[in-house]
Amino acid sequence: MAGTIEVLVPGGQADPGPPLGPELGPTPVDVQAVVQEINDQTEAFDGTEVPITVEYEDDGSFEIDVGVPPTAELIKDEAGFETGSGEPQDDFVADLSIDQVKQIAEQKKPDLLAYDTKNAAKEVVGTCASLGVTIEGEDAREFKQMVDDGEFDDTLAEA
Repeated sequence: MAGTIEVLVPGGQADPGPPLGPELGPTPVDVQAVVQEINDQTEAFDGTEVPITVEYEDDGSFEIDVGVPPTAELIKDEAGFETGSGEPQDDFVADLSIDQVKQIAEQKKPDLLAYDTKNAAKEVVGTCASLGVTIEGEDAREFKQMVDDGEFDDTLAEA
């Protein structure tokens, strides 16, 4: 009866209610132990939706794999807004610094196709463009060109 459950939970705030409880209830695992483990592992994401995979065995043992939240969620959390712009090319909802973009890029890099921080940052900037978020006061498309031109190579260099 071993199996896998995949759910989205708020980081550090999972509870035995839906969506976890109904999924875990029929399994042999200790639901409260799973919830505590998820909260311990996702504490850094503080309320941001995080993809979780719980693999369990017939003996009640379990393993939790914590994914990285979607790029848009990380941007919203970092910039402090709820929804993106309905007109992202004209109506901007927030502004990020290059350091914030770098931080998000480093968090997402394992899930992105980019092979370095600079290219991961360009992927994050692309998401900013679709949400209506500026970077350093610049439209995300113009900012991407500035990154391509090497203006932020020092900041986006690998650690």
